[in-house]
Amino acid sequence: MTSIFSRKRDLAYLVFFLIHIPVMFCVDLAPLYPDSIRPTFITELRKFYITTFRDQFFIAPPAWFDMYIWMEFLYHVPLSLWAIGALLRDDPKVPIHLLVYSVQTALTTATCIAEYLSWSGYSNSEKVELGKLYIPYLALAVLMGLDMFLRLNKTIGNSSSAPLQKKQQ
Repeated sequence: MTSIFSRKRDLAYLVFFLIHIPVMFCVDLAPLYPDSIRPTFITELRKFYITTFRDQFFIAPPAWFDMYIWMEFLYHVPLSLWAIGALLRDDPKVPIHLLVYSVQTALTTATCIAEYLSWSGYSNSEKVELGKLYIPYLALAVLMGLDMFLRLNKTIGNSSSAPLQKKQQ
């Protein structure tokens, strides 16, 4: 097993997932908490976010955004928890799981970006501020997806050429 510290991209993904998990539970998934058990700091954090960014997804989300919240809860949470251990132990299943994750994340994030760019009543500078949150997330998903695709392509390419080499000998 190669150390995580020598696998720089995997180390970056590990750091991302370590940050992503608390963000999901403290911001993104807050609507799923029953009011009776939602911690006050989560409510205050969301209020701060809404006041600062006027993000309509957190003020008056479209119906499809609620589906994205559930996907985050049902898919991102378990995948993120798994990914931490898998990245640390250099699990060979990382590329396939993170490819699926990155495609889903890129698609949902791109949808959100397209939507907020269409919002009326927002200045360009407000949209730029939202972009500072959403675009890096999209960029990471796209880069992760390309990385995982290339890893899988290399693995599949190596394994599919092995039988040919044996036949030629």
